Amino acid sequence: MTHRISRRARVLAASLGAGVIVPFAAAAAPATAATAPQVSCTSNKAGLATKLQKDITTALKGRAGTVAVGLYDRTTKTTCTLRSSTAYDSASVVKATVLATLLWDAKKHNRYLTSREQTLATAMITKSDNNATSTLWKQLGVTKVKGFLAAAGMTQTKPGANNYWGLTQITVRDEQKLLALLTAKNSVLSDNARAYELKLMGKVISSQRWGTPAGAPSSVAVHVKNGWLSRATHGWRVHSVGTFNGAGHDYMITVLTQDNSTMQYGVNTIQAVAKAIHKDLVPAPSTTSSATSSTTGASVQRYVPTSNPQEAIPAVPSVG
Repeated sequence: MTHRISRRARVLAASLGAGVIVPFAAAAAPATAATAPQVSCTSNKAGLATKLQKDITTALKGRAGTVAVGLYDRTTKTTCTLRSSTAYDSASVVKATVLATLLWDAKKHNRYLTSREQTLATAMITKSDNNATSTLWKQLGVTKVKGFLAAAGMTQTKPGANNYWGLTQITVRDEQKLLALLTAKNSVLSDNARAYELKLMGKVISSQRWGTPAGAPSSVAVHVKNGWLSRATHGWRVHSVGTFNGAGHDYMITVLTQDNSTMQYGVNTIQAVAKAIHKDLVPAPSTTSSATSSTTGASVQRYVPTSNPQEAIPAVPSVG
């Protein structure tokens, strides 16, 4: 994760009042449990919906914060949702949408990505590089991003005001739509484009492979993109989206969180949900495997905070 942000960008951020990185405010209030919506699940497999609803609810029991969850498994036609239309600041989860927009636009112009674009895309997805993201965001422009969102049916996603890509508003519903596009043939993204983005999501560096992959068995291929950001309101936003294929299943998980006191707290919440889902969908025959990507062979590591783990949102000049 690249954390550098220029003094000019910081001043601009402060003057615009958008995307300012500030310490967690103690006054940020967690969601009130009494008014929280319930997890809702449906499935073609007998008993699975009830089990998932129970286990996801249990995983969230006693957790502070506002959590949104999405699950879809094509094999069993299983769906689970919680706060599917609640909007969250995207942080770096939006980088998957940025790459999808780039690939969609290249398809429209019947061209391949340039070597420069491939280098930027690789840094943006595998290392969550902010400078690479800003470069591609500026190249595309908000108009093209909105064009892709319309084509993808992601009508609840709103690009960040003043071109702050990290403050793009996202929902579980739309993130699940994106993951569905990446994992099945469609008219929006070519097969090569889908394979390319999933390949990069399968090569995310080990220190950023926390979140939705937690608890996935070694027989399941893992593709992930995470995001994290602290602001004065709603504390830490911590998000994880992932696709999983293998062991007779083809599923995708989105977990978005805010009102977390620390980044690690949000990570722990996401991973509790993910472990419940993987366990119910792909029960281990005898022993439970650690979350491992069959793409890279690297075990998912527990997140260990650095001295400055939050993602900076660089100021992106207007592209007119």
